[in-house]
Amino acid sequence: MDSVDRNGLPHYRQSYLAVALDEAQLDVLGQRVEKKSLSFLERVKAQCWCSGPRLKSFLLGFLPVLSWLPRYSIKENAIRDVVSGVSVGIMHLPQGMANAMLAGVPPVFGLYTSLYPLIIYFIFGTSRHLSIGTFAVLAIMIGSVTANVELLGNGIEESQVDVEAAKVNVAVQLTFLCGLIQLLLYLLRGGGVCRWLSDPVIRGYTTAAGLHVIALQLPLITGIPAQRHTGLLASAWTLKDVLYGVTSAVPGALLVSVVSMVILIGGKILNERFKNKLPVAIPWELILIVLGTIVSVQMDLAGQHRVQVVGHIPSGLSSPVLPSLSQARELFIPALSTALVGFSFLTAMGSVFAHKHGYRVDSSQDLLALGLCNTIGGLFQCFAVSCSFSRSMVQDSIGVKSQMAGLVSALVILTILLKIGHFFEQLPKAVLAVIIAVNLQGIVAQIKDVCVLWKSDRLDLLVWVTSLISTLVFNLDLGLAVAAVFSLLTFIYRTQHSSTVVLGRIPGTDCYKDVGLYTEAKQVPGVTILSCSSPIYFANSELVFTEIRETVSRGQTENPAGVHTSSSSSSSSYSSSAETLKHTHCLVLDLSSVNFMDSVAMTALCKVVENLGIQGVSMFLASCPERVLSQLQTQSCIPDSLPSSCLFPSVHHAVQHCLRILPRPLEEINPEASEC
Repeated sequence: MDSVDRNGLPHYRQSYLAVALDEAQLDVLGQRVEKKSLSFLERVKAQCWCSGPRLKSFLLGFLPVLSWLPRYSIKENAIRDVVSGVSVGIMHLPQGMANAMLAGVPPVFGLYTSLYPLIIYFIFGTSRHLSIGTFAVLAIMIGSVTANVELLGNGIEESQVDVEAAKVNVAVQLTFLCGLIQLLLYLLRGGGVCRWLSDPVIRGYTTAAGLHVIALQLPLITGIPAQRHTGLLASAWTLKDVLYGVTSAVPGALLVSVVSMVILIGGKILNERFKNKLPVAIPWELILIVLGTIVSVQMDLAGQHRVQVVGHIPSGLSSPVLPSLSQARELFIPALSTALVGFSFLTAMGSVFAHKHGYRVDSSQDLLALGLCNTIGGLFQCFAVSCSFSRSMVQDSIGVKSQMAGLVSALVILTILLKIGHFFEQLPKAVLAVIIAVNLQGIVAQIKDVCVLWKSDRLDLLVWVTSLISTLVFNLDLGLAVAAVFSLLTFIYRTQHSSTVVLGRIPGTDCYKDVGLYTEAKQVPGVTILSCSSPIYFANSELVFTEIRETVSRGQTENPAGVHTSSSSSSSSYSSSAETLKHTHCLVLDLSSVNFMDSVAMTALCKVVENLGIQGVSMFLASCPERVLSQLQTQSCIPDSLPSSCLFPSVHHAVQHCLRILPRPLEEINPEASEC
């Protein structure tokens, strides 16, 4: 009798049995408080309710500059902010002009785009390290749209000035519409919409965009005349034009490009080699622009050597003009793509710097700031903006302290526009093309993702390759849409093929692990424990519950409770209840990883409960999330099919309950006979 305690159970079963709490008992013990659901009018009233502290909090959130500017320390922060602002402001000159060429508009509009958004983000932005302004990927996307204007201009004999004006009009309309979309997303609290663009989608897309840009720079680098193509395989057609026109290359443009490339690549190598000894990276792009302009003027590259130059750069600022939006319907899809891509890069880069330096960025507020940058910038003839990786990295390396650096950069650009812009009218376009191509090396180097994804996740690799190929084959906007849809399909594929695993208890613990992975994990006799690893919905519910039924059927045969029917007097004293006699097997369903179930899945769950009950199997739910529990109660699955006593806070509590209600083997019922 030593092996049996006062409850009549042997010691090897006592390790399972502590206190078996179901959800109802836990609610009483933990004094659960029911959440009060507010009506629609009550929620609106709560949102519109105003007080002094709430108004102050709203203003500080809407205008972040009011929260940090009064506490700005000139002694601690001014030097680094000024040095960073001047350095990045100088970088804005070559990058702004080069990205304007990518967008298909005159270079001066790149300088406009480098000015106004900086001031707006200084007021409304929350990241200290991001450099707002022209961004190569967005410039490419806009350039793919403005190229259609050029094609129309070739059909009718319009002057180059008229074509450029039409391109600027299209770029401004697209930018203004992009800003309106971002502001609408902000009002709808859509700051998380860009989470649907996964990292493989973005990296594959930007890699293809970088290759596309390099292909577009080849005519300027070589001086070979090439038509601007749009539609399917635009980059391939551009490469074809360059290869077929190789005999008409301009020697002067080739020489300028080769020398510029040597200077820029060599300078970047020196910066990387001596980065620990240099206080600030040497701005080789600026040096190259100055040298290129001087050489062009002295040698008359445009007149004597047929080298294309930037041309007229008007001084002064552009006056605000409300865009007509006459082509809003045609530009909506490109504007939507531009809005999502621009915000995706902004939030991704902002999060990287915030985690690195230990401060918080508000993605929703940055969405507002970016929307205002594009909307107000569109009034001043800017094109769509986002953060620049290269400029932001320079600010970070210098040690920028606040958004004040952006205001300093804006003052540098303003000085260039008002005083010295005309000095760069003779700058060869080949120099800007080389600057673009060389600075895209980091984006193109993402091709190495193939090796990493091949080892880690081949389905993500398939998404990356699809994003790359679709962007190269289609336009940049359509390619992004195809990649995003394919990424969502892979998500559906992953969840559709959801599987259940059989859990077993690791001896001496209350941990339950996959019996296929843990050799010491043993199934509890008479209890089948299954864990679902993903949401259950219409696409996978039939597969999941069919697998559950088959697993339970095998469990009844391979893992029985060990019931013995005996007519001894001792067994009558330990007879089970009516429920125990009826049910000889238990199923514990671990729902801790199931964050939602739709109506189809819940209906299927109720049918499974009924079918298993007919077979003598009791079902219990463990670790059911609050959201799923509410759905089951709303659908009347609880308590119609499953009583509340069948819900448990953990797998271990459910197993404890199962062992109490299951019939015991004969040797437990009659321990004296067992000892004999």
